[in-house]
Amino acid sequence: MSKRKTAAGLLAACALSSLGFLTACGGGPPVRGAVYVDVAPPADRIEVVGVAPSGEHIWIPGHHVWSGGTYSWVAGHWEMRPRARARWVPGRWRRYQGRWYWVDGHWR
Repeated sequence: MSKRKTAAGLLAACALSSLGFLTACGGGPPVRGAVYVDVAPPADRIEVVGVAPSGEHIWIPGHHVWSGGTYSWVAGHWEMRPRARARWVPGRWRRYQGRWYWVDGHWR
């Protein structure tokens, strides 16, 4: 491969990477089908986290959901890892163009 093609490929990879970074940081639009909310979500509640049922359980933190024109709290809970060393990435409210939308949590 020529140096020119290699440089062009690296430049393209960097550009795509930076676009992904901006999206991950809240600079990009939400996923299709997202519900936009004009009211900022309240602060998360402080939850008492007890002892895990086993070493394979992970605490899934509680979060606010938008339903019926208001926010309501969904309590956190323990959940079994789907595979060894799996890590939970919590869901979060993100702001886009002055409005809020929810991004679901997921296992990584």
